[in-house]
Amino acid sequence: MDIGIGLPNTVPGTEGAALTDWARRAEDAGFSTLGTIGRLVYPTFDELIALAAAAAVTSRIRLTTSVLLAPLHSNTALLAKQAASLDRLSGGRLVLGLGLGGRDDDFAAAGVPTKGKGHRLEEQLAEMKEIWSGRPYGDGGAIGPKPVREGGPELILGGSAEASFDRVARLADGWIMGGGTPEMFAQAAAAVDAAWQKAGRDGRPRKLTLAYFALGPDARAQADAYLLHYYGFLGDMAQQIAASAAINTEMVKAYAAAFESSGCDELIFVPTSSDPEQIRLLAEAIA
Repeated sequence: MDIGIGLPNTVPGTEGAALTDWARRAEDAGFSTLGTIGRLVYPTFDELIALAAAAAVTSRIRLTTSVLLAPLHSNTALLAKQAASLDRLSGGRLVLGLGLGGRDDDFAAAGVPTKGKGHRLEEQLAEMKEIWSGRPYGDGGAIGPKPVREGGPELILGGSAEASFDRVARLADGWIMGGGTPEMFAQAAAAVDAAWQKAGRDGRPRKLTLAYFALGPDARAQADAYLLHYYGFLGDMAQQIAASAAINTEMVKAYAAAFESSGCDELIFVPTSSDPEQIRLLAEAIA
């Protein structure tokens, strides 16, 4: 199983220099990917822009939106162009993870309805694939640049419902769980595999998940301060999310072992702080 690390693009107070320094250090530490979390109404860096900054200072590490909330983007052609641009500029390192989102304020701020977002995502996927195929759109020809990989960047979709698993099997390369236990992952992963086989797909879908972490002497306070604020809209459930953060080496190792046993291909540990010391501590914990 690969171990990735999140960019602190959602941690309030993170500056641009800290973001690019984090990306360099994460690549040097040997992590498989840099992941970003998507949300609109919060003081976050946009995922594609954050990963573009990371791409400019790295050369190997994958760049994963885990996940970008596609239905918030009303201009699909522009989204396809932005994704293809990042993919091309990074030498084909983009993994485009897409999800539906569940916060009404994000949709209200974007001026798009929440109703029908699953259908909207499917329309977006079809349109983006058309664009990435090089189809002419006007006097200038195709909407470029052409992604490095034929057919477009690797597509990973989130979701925990049967319709989401079916969407993965028909339209994507893999699936990502946005949070939960290894037992929850194993159950959903089996459903994803079943949908994949039912759709007659060759090979197997790549399966990823996320887990929050905070390490060091103030780990518990650090995790609580960030996660209780970020997930405050969920009420009491925010406490459960904060409590699940890996706050010591033993928890990091236990999560990694349990998710690997559950069939996970890549586990992305998401930071609750932009202190670069967190990178070293996580690398040591999984060594």
